[in-house]
Amino acid sequence: MYIPEFYAENLFNEEVMKKLLPSDIYASLEKTLENGEQLDITVAQAVADAMKNWAIEKGATHFTHWFQPMTGVTAEKHDSFISPKGGKAIMEFSGKELIKGEPDASSFPNGGIRATFEARGYTAWDPTSYAFIKDNTLCIPTAFCSYSGEALDEKTPLLRSSEALNKQALKILKILGNDDVKNVMVTVGAEQEYFLIDKEMAGKRPDLVYSGRTLFGAKPPKGQELDDHYFGAIKPRVKAFMEDLDVELWKLGIPAKTEHNETAPSQHELASVYRKVNIATDNNQITMELMKKIADKHNLVCLLAEKPFEGVNGSGKHNNWSLSTDTGVNLLDPGETPVENLQFLIFLSAVIKAVDNYQDILRASVASAGNDHRLGSSEAPPAIISMYLGDDLSQALDAIENNASYKIDKKFMKFGSKILPTLPKDATDRNRTSPLAFTGNKFEFRMVGSNDSIADCNTTLNTAVAESLATFVEILKDAKDLPQAIHDIVVDTIKTHKRIIFNGNNYSKEWVKEAKSRGLLNLSTTPEAVDTLLSDKNVELFTKHRVLSLSELTARQQIMFDKYSRIINIEALTMVEMAKKQIYPAINEYITKLAKAVKIKKEVGADYSKDEDLIKTLSSLGACVYNNAEELCSLVGKSSTILDKRDLAFFMNKKVLKCMRELRKCADLAEINTAEACWPYPSYGKLLFSVK
Repeated sequence: MYIPEFYAENLFNEEVMKKLLPSDIYASLEKTLENGEQLDITVAQAVADAMKNWAIEKGATHFTHWFQPMTGVTAEKHDSFISPKGGKAIMEFSGKELIKGEPDASSFPNGGIRATFEARGYTAWDPTSYAFIKDNTLCIPTAFCSYSGEALDEKTPLLRSSEALNKQALKILKILGNDDVKNVMVTVGAEQEYFLIDKEMAGKRPDLVYSGRTLFGAKPPKGQELDDHYFGAIKPRVKAFMEDLDVELWKLGIPAKTEHNETAPSQHELASVYRKVNIATDNNQITMELMKKIADKHNLVCLLAEKPFEGVNGSGKHNNWSLSTDTGVNLLDPGETPVENLQFLIFLSAVIKAVDNYQDILRASVASAGNDHRLGSSEAPPAIISMYLGDDLSQALDAIENNASYKIDKKFMKFGSKILPTLPKDATDRNRTSPLAFTGNKFEFRMVGSNDSIADCNTTLNTAVAESLATFVEILKDAKDLPQAIHDIVVDTIKTHKRIIFNGNNYSKEWVKEAKSRGLLNLSTTPEAVDTLLSDKNVELFTKHRVLSLSELTARQQIMFDKYSRIINIEALTMVEMAKKQIYPAINEYITKLAKAVKIKKEVGADYSKDEDLIKTLSSLGACVYNNAEELCSLVGKSSTILDKRDLAFFMNKKVLKCMRELRKCADLAEINTAEACWPYPSYGKLLFSVK
């Protein structure tokens, strides 16, 4: 297998366009791709013709506007290229069909923007993200908006936020004398964590079928205690899956790079090379879809839930975020002397200021019912937002604040053996517990859930940093002494926002107390986080930079409340069904068998006291399961009467989840005390260790 021969073969990228389009058409399109200029509509038909011919040659029969509504997954409506003409069929695809589609806007989450009788919505071609072929269908990445123009998707705000950040970054660079830079791009590399389990076993668990995570399950004798799975040898069945996944991703030009076993049994990770944030987001959505599809072919199930198994590590998605110019400069690269690197310091200060000022919406950008189970569980960052800069950079900032001299000396690693090389030491360590860690020339936002789109967190981070830069522009544009003005900004940023910088153990209980004393927010649940979206400062942020209007932001808040409640509702109903139809009967079945054993032992004079003790234990646990299932059923019924989406989300969090936890506790204890032959579902041990 020679990768360069098939890499990006199903991607309508610049190389293909340059080959198939007339030079003047390509030149016009190139301005859009490189400089973000508005697309010339006259170009659309020529591009459509070339795109159609290319797709048909590769076996495509249909095309679709591929978009990302606020469902968390992608959407597509397929139309064939066929048009009847004189009793025959011809293959047609117009410029109009390329740039515009009309899906039903009222059937997707819209937060009240569209009523059922107001169905019209539009998809608009995003020429900065390449079209691709999937399942014999030409997929055209598009934005999705309502008839009245509001964004109903993840892509549109992301594009707006990138433009807002680019605008302010260019102003800063111009002030610094970098007139050659025409574009500042947000670059992102996403690390995707996931679980692979046996398909047949997963099908026997209603909780995995309905909710994608286990709602019951006792901890197995062995989990991840020995750290023997992390970076361990990849099992043949998993390796075969990874190889197929790589090939399909590479065909689409998605640069899958690193793959390995993660911490928990049956948990793995895939990381891609950095791309522009818009393309990286599209790539990650495709990656998640292909993971599930290819797993199915290998008789596996890919679990992307943030916490599919209680008691072992959950899955996240590490969002590596940086800023690069079209001249090839990474604006977050400190260089050899960061204290003297004014460009680096001003952009670093912008990030620090943004993260501190907008802790609440950064937390909200990763909020979901699934991620609540993961954050703060000593396997992922807590719900408290903070930043890790590393000792060297932190000391450098302290020196600037106190007007002291400081030099970062080059450090080397020595392994103590003559045959091993001496290696240069990175300027910063890695802090796996930090929500937002600086890792050399980028920030790693580690709070994103494995099942989430990376669009939300990047939209929020982009917009918040754009606001910081905008405030700096106002200070610097008329500065008489530019270096001194930048120095003053950096010092002010450190003094005002140093509370957000923490280089220690974010998992510790001590940090929770310290964070509170610093005045940092601890929004531990999704309803708490989402509730902050419409504060005055947050509305001002998004509207000022034209990323989200008040109506769009309000809609998103409503959708997030609603989605949270719906997920909890599905999980609660699933638990009730499992408890009543299978778990409670299984407990009774085993009690009946024990009772028969007691009778026999009595007849032969054998000791039956342990059996009677177990019967009492199981009887109590069975009653606990049944009563909590009844209570949960009642709470779900009560929730249906709560019409306000905010009130419902808080009710589901405070009442329903509490009852779900109590029900699980009883059922899991019952599983431990019930014979395996009587228990209705595959155990955690079988689920986590069956894939070889």
